Amino acid sequence: MSRGDEYRVDKGQVRQSFGRAAASYDAAAVLQREVGERMLERLRLLRMKPERIADLGAGTGVATAELVRRYRGAGIVAVDIAEPMLQLARRRAPWLGRPGYVCGDVEGLPLRDGSVDMVFSNLCIQWSNDLDRTLGEFRRVLRPGGVVMFTTFGPDTLRELRASWAAVDAYSHTNAFMDMHDIGDALLRAGLAEPVMDVESFTLTYSELRDLMRDLKALGAHNATAGRARGLTGKGRLQALGAAYDRFRRDGRLPATYEVVYGHAWAPSDSIQTRNEHGRAAVPLEQLRRR
Repeated sequence: MSRGDEYRVDKGQVRQSFGRAAASYDAAAVLQREVGERMLERLRLLRMKPERIADLGAGTGVATAELVRRYRGAGIVAVDIAEPMLQLARRRAPWLGRPGYVCGDVEGLPLRDGSVDMVFSNLCIQWSNDLDRTLGEFRRVLRPGGVVMFTTFGPDTLRELRASWAAVDAYSHTNAFMDMHDIGDALLRAGLAEPVMDVESFTLTYSELRDLMRDLKALGAHNATAGRARGLTGKGRLQALGAAYDRFRRDGRLPATYEVVYGHAWAPSDSIQTRNEHGRAAVPLEQLRRR
């Protein structure tokens, strides 16, 4: 499943934006930390002791450090598209041993086939242009019986900002976020078994629109879509955006909605996975129903 041309993400722009935001990221990443903590809590439900874990989209290494604490003795590799993020991750917990830090993109992971027991990815895959390719990479690097756990943003994310910009111009101003059910279908197409999906909504509030925009900049969450406006945003357009957004104000605060999609699935064992005539992985229906 690929993005339309308008919403295709410029990966070079993404790399630069997150690299520039590395120093300010932790102070602004309130939601990202909360979602990461909830995701880590879900690991308690897994009765497995992974020997090797890949933290994809590791950022400044908050989850990487916790994974090392939780799975002592496991080999950890942290992958991120921005090298400055990984530099901060290396400094975060020097006493935790030597997890590997690798600069790379989830659409083409620099990891060997069948090299990890767990893929952990918090709020990363929304920056992918091709979800099928990304999940195919997750499947490729997993060993039989391995698990992928991830979060991403759903289509209600930043709906107030999108609606406000739509009243100002016809450019794209945010990513095209995918529906939970479409992601679940993509997991099956990737040959991953027993997918489980659920969704949770968060609302952050701000006194002024400029505070939201400042947070997005501090996170590195710049508009990197192909359909974005080029050049500087003029004062008139910003004023029009502020007036449009102010319609959402409640109790003196401006809301910013985030729809967070949680998902996990398993790499089937070799004994139950077959290949169809097109060379794609196929999983028997009874295996998908087992849980």
